[in-house]
Amino acid sequence: MKLNFLFQNKFKKIGWFILIPSAIIGLITLIYDYEPSFFDFNVPAIFVGEILSDGKKTFRMVNNNVLNEILGVLIIISSLLVAFSKEKSEDEYISKIRLESLVWAVYFNYAILLLSFMFIYDLSFLWVMIFNMFTVLLFFIVRFNWQISKLKKSAYYEE
Repeated sequence: MKLNFLFQNKFKKIGWFILIPSAIIGLITLIYDYEPSFFDFNVPAIFVGEILSDGKKTFRMVNNNVLNEILGVLIIISSLLVAFSKEKSEDEYISKIRLESLVWAVYFNYAILLLSFMFIYDLSFLWVMIFNMFTVLLFFIVRFNWQISKLKKSAYYEE
């Protein structure tokens, strides 16, 4: 029984179409600390960090700028589509490259995380943890596409 948990190839283009602008806008909003007010909404919160006027910290509506949440969701979903969509010609060797790239990305990501635990503190460490949500997928995408491009170049030179 062969189980394949990959998306169809057409989802890779959709993923790239969403990922690139989302990542660019996300970096711009992060660097310039830009939060346009038209993204301010009352949203449900399970937990609020500060104690509010009625003394409650849980299960309430809070006013929040949801731009970061929207961009985070778009980056995660589009990264999953890019990372786990089939190639046009998916064979055993590409599956092997996919597995090796995933293992490499996890090792590399956790090596960075271990170094961060040892050498980065306070609010800077929070930023490392926030980026860490995205980096496993991004490291995988970079390594997998790099390996696929090497494979295509070697196949081109063999012809």
